[in-house]
Amino acid sequence: MKFGGTSVGTAERIQQVFEIVTSQTDAHPIVVVSAVGGVTDLLLEAGQKALAGEVDIAPIKAKHQQVIEGLSLPADMLDTYHEELENLLEGIRMIKEISPRTSDYLVSFGERISCQLVAAHFRNMGRPSQHHFAFDIGMITDDVFQSALPLPEAYVRIADHLKEVNYTPIITGFVGKNKKGEITTLGRGGSDYTAAILGGAVQAEEIQIWTDVDGILTTDPRLVAAASNVPVVSFKEAAELAYFGAKVLHPKTIRPALERDIPVVVKNTGNADHPGTRIVRESPTTDATVKAISFKKGVRVINIYSLRMLDTFGYLSKVFDIFARHKVVVDMVSTSEVSVSITVDKGQVIEEAVEEVSQFAEVRVEKDLAIVCLVGEGMREGVGIAGKVFDQLARENIAIEMISQGASDINLGFVINGQDADRAVKTLHQVLFETAS
Repeated sequence: MKFGGTSVGTAERIQQVFEIVTSQTDAHPIVVVSAVGGVTDLLLEAGQKALAGEVDIAPIKAKHQQVIEGLSLPADMLDTYHEELENLLEGIRMIKEISPRTSDYLVSFGERISCQLVAAHFRNMGRPSQHHFAFDIGMITDDVFQSALPLPEAYVRIADHLKEVNYTPIITGFVGKNKKGEITTLGRGGSDYTAAILGGAVQAEEIQIWTDVDGILTTDPRLVAAASNVPVVSFKEAAELAYFGAKVLHPKTIRPALERDIPVVVKNTGNADHPGTRIVRESPTTDATVKAISFKKGVRVINIYSLRMLDTFGYLSKVFDIFARHKVVVDMVSTSEVSVSITVDKGQVIEEAVEEVSQFAEVRVEKDLAIVCLVGEGMREGVGIAGKVFDQLARENIAIEMISQGASDINLGFVINGQDADRAVKTLHQVLFETAS
């Protein structure tokens, strides 16, 4: 059972977590927690302040103190950790540098503190419980700071530590350690990933991701109020939705569950009675051709043109090798006889890769675009979906910059001007879900 930052963001929310966990006592739950909501951002801000010459942990202490007081926990229970944090920030102030290794150490305080708060509350409420830092129970990773991956032996070590536990363990999400003993973090979606790794290690009956929405929805409810719950999706559908913008789960999160065929259930801490969304290997056949619409803004398209592509083997391999060497992650790809177009997120550094490709091809970069992706295994048999979608976009005078349909036939993605993204998603949701017959 993984609980995100909003789920442990206040004393009241942590009490809800306790009630949810104790309602499933017979299942012998293992609990994974993120940092108290907002604390990770405060830690990063504190790091930037330290770089500028100011050491200030008052906002972080205040956030934790609110929880401590709300749960009637000892006022001094976090003094040692706050002192350690202050010493780290003082070191950053002195050397005027934050390396990826230091950043991982810095943000780890969020999870390390929250798991102690939650475990202490469980004990106060009479439930046997202990907190564990994930790296102390076997979460050993590679050396890639800020985006570490667990080593294969991590699964064995974790299983050995947890196999005979007779209490409710509260475990840090997001963090691990490499073989040198240095703290690492698992990157975006790291706490979900931790839960999936632990679930895989102990062969759990299911992995529950508790968040602030009622599972996976037909699209982002902040944009479309009529967005509705999708009861069941396949691992493939969930991965496609997550990769192209749905923020409920990160794609790598479900990999350990998929490999071990463990269902993942996404539920709402604030609405625990809602069934949420169940993610399984094969979703049941339904009348719904499209399950959901996801979207991603801030996208750039790199268009590469060259007559050398004609009847030439190895050309695409050469292009993608360049992007791989420069660590540029590609989302979508579309090709013709003399061109290839790829999409990348705005946060990536692409200049060196573009310059290298420009030595043998004409390259044009378009900015401020958006990817819209329709996902559903029903599209394998669905007829006329693309026509219906593009006809509706034409009615809205929304131009299509690029189209890509995956070989799995469960997604149809296209690129449009970023300013048209909200309007496109709203109109397609209305056509595909709100007025669908």
